[in-house]
This record gives sequence, structure tokens and C-alpha cells, in this order.
Amino acid sequence: MSRGLFENALAEVKKFYEASTELSQFKSFPDNDQLKWQELEPYYINPARLFAEDTTLNSDEYSAVKDALVAVKDAAFWRETYKDTSIGDEFLNRFGCYELFGWEGHFHCQESRGFIVYSTGDLYYPWHHHPAEEMYFILAGEAEFATEGNAPKMLKPGDTVFHAENQPHNMQTREKGVLAWVQWRGEMGIAPVLTDRLNK
Repeated sequence: MSRGLFENALAEVKKFYEASTELSQFKSFPDNDQLKWQELEPYYINPARLFAEDTTLNSDEYSAVKDALVAVKDAAFWRETYKDTSIGDEFLNRFGCYELFGWEGHFHCQESRGFIVYSTGDLYYPWHHHPAEEMYFILAGEAEFATEGNAPKMLKPGDTVFHAENQPHNMQTREKGVLAWVQWRGEMGIAPVLTDRLNK
């Protein structure tokens, strides 16, 4: 049952992904022979519930993919990247992501890693970095993104932002939550870490 929901989510992601010049040029969408379904034990966290209930995630153009991603929330393996850090319970209770395809995704893919990221409104995602190059694509809601040395910029559905290798960046939501697709390339084996020198 859940496999069909994930296959639908993957198909909806592929539609907007291949229609986006920025995403397609950043990293091509995996071919079918690069994707292999793997049954993951669901791991449910509070942000999954908030994601489904968030009425600020209004995005007419991407409503189908948003609905498809919500439909798998109970079966998804939600990640808690910063669980054992100083980030705090408020963040952990209001921010979540899961890997749709990739090394630890519902569809195993060795060549690429793609995630959905959700944050409630009025939440600060502190400075962090990782070796992977990263592209955010906003699907619903909005958020301010900043990179070290640059002023924050508000991004809305259809907007993208690129983060270079180990480039510190942060995110701040205001009145609305945000739903984004996050694509990695390059060195993809190391998880994000907080940028301590900027989080003081």
C-alpha cells in the first residue's frame, strides 16, 4: 500500500523537477534503472503531523506534489539530523525532512540524494554546512535564506537557492511555513553540522 503512495510522490516530484531549468542543470533526475524501491520502517515525528495540518502551505502550482508528499507522511522515515546537538527541542518538534531517493531513501539511488524539508512558520534554522553542494526548490509557503556574508532573501514557490560546498547558510520562516525539495550532489556521505562559529 505505502509503495504505491511513494511511487505517486516520486512521479509528482519528477514533474516539477524536470520542468525546472535550475534543478535539471544542477543534477539530472535519476533514471528508472537508478532507482530501487526499499521498504523502510516508518519513523514518525511531530513535524509530520504539523506538515499535514499547515494551512499556510498554499501553492496552487505545486499543490499536487504537496498533497502527494503529505500522503506518505505516516509511512515515511523522518530524519532527525540534529537530535543530539544543542539545537533544542523547539526546533526538533517543528522541523522535519525525509529522503525520498538516495542512499537512505525510500528509493535507493547511489548517484543522487533528494529530500523534502518542512518547517513551521516562525522558526529559525541556525547556520549549518555540509560538503554536498545543495539546491533548494520552494514548493509551498516561504522562507528567508541567507549565506555567510550575504543578506537574507525571501523565497517563494518556484524559487531556488544554491549552497556551495561547506558554505554556511541558514533559514528563517516568518508568518508561513515552508515546504521545499532539497537536492544534493558531490560529496553526499556527510550529514549537515551546525556552524558553531556563527551560532553564538
